[in-house]
Amino acid sequence: MSRYAQIVGWGKALPSRVMTNGELSQIVSTSDEWIRTRTGIRARRIAGPRETTASLAEQAAQAAIETADIHPTHIDLVIVCTFSPEFGGMPSVASLVQDAIGAERAGAFDINAACAGFMYGLAVAQSMIVSGQCDTVLLIGSETLSRFLDWSDRTTCILFGDGAGALVLQATEERTGILSSVLGSDGSGAELLTIPAGGSRQPASPQTIMDRQHYIRMNGREVYKFAVKVMGNVAQEALERAGLSASDVDLFIPHQANLRIIESAASALGLPAERVFVNVQSYGNTSSASIPIALCEAIDEGLVKADDRLVFVGFGGGLAWGAAVVQWGVPATVRRRGWRLLWHGMWYSWARGRSAARRIARKVDAVFLDGSWSRNGHNGPLAKHARRDGRPTDRLLDAAKDKASTLDRRR
Repeated sequence: MSRYAQIVGWGKALPSRVMTNGELSQIVSTSDEWIRTRTGIRARRIAGPRETTASLAEQAAQAAIETADIHPTHIDLVIVCTFSPEFGGMPSVASLVQDAIGAERAGAFDINAACAGFMYGLAVAQSMIVSGQCDTVLLIGSETLSRFLDWSDRTTCILFGDGAGALVLQATEERTGILSSVLGSDGSGAELLTIPAGGSRQPASPQTIMDRQHYIRMNGREVYKFAVKVMGNVAQEALERAGLSASDVDLFIPHQANLRIIESAASALGLPAERVFVNVQSYGNTSSASIPIALCEAIDEGLVKADDRLVFVGFGGGLAWGAAVVQWGVPATVRRRGWRLLWHGMWYSWARGRSAARRIARKVDAVFLDGSWSRNGHNGPLAKHARRDGRPTDRLLDAAKDKASTLDRRR
């Protein structure tokens, strides 16, 4: 029997702080009219001091799990799509979420395909389910792009916002869920949308900080031309792979980057405005989070029904792009059972406690086993008790072995 990946849960998380165009015009040389006419954006959400990519991802994940009415231990894989991670290189945001929600059986990793990240994550999740390696996948797009913006650069700071969206996908034998997906990339346009410093090419240094090289840089004109060209084409290719045409589309949910780009893509597909979902005016460009957030809002507004055919399209830095055709296969309603919410709340509290206990246990082990080996660069007391391969050993174990050898010799 064929396997398909079906969306069974969805959720979003948005910072409470709203930054309007008017407020932004007090920070940088711009105006509400200038931003609206060029992008369609009226406001965006900005993460507070205690909100991070991982905390927003965790909230969205919990909402999606509750909608799916599953237990976190049923999740086989956690994927987080982001280019504004919690840490510079590691650990992954997905590992932090996996720990926070108590998904004990799940693997976890991040995907960075910039604003196209969610489409790449969706394709990977589909592949893992169709291949039989996973039955349930938690897919999250989460960003705190406000931390990577140069607030003196009006070509970028007016565009982006923060937020997270999550989906739970499960295996089904019915021909529903993700019917097709298409991915693409053109690395020759890598410099058009980038964060120049902080990687191996330009490691962080006083000079890169002074030159403000750790913020998003974009060639807006070229990115616009690329997006207008690719969005309609990749959506059409995904429809052809699914054996459908644009007339079969019930709702088009594109990456929410710019209203003019969205309108251009819809026009290329011949879709009327009532079959195109737009919320860029409220949140700006939330990168990999924009499509799942938009899907959640479309469901909330009653625009998604069972057997509807949806098209997702994303594009971003890389350059990268992707599209998917989805046939909705579950009731687009949220059943919130009081006992289930209570049980999940208790589980998340237990997961936090377990995580804290494990961290404490590691510190206790370090005290009793003398962690100075790792802290002092192999120069601590344990250096005298290293194995032949150079790794430290428990001195009590070494002493026991020495005593056993002595007894053997005496015999």
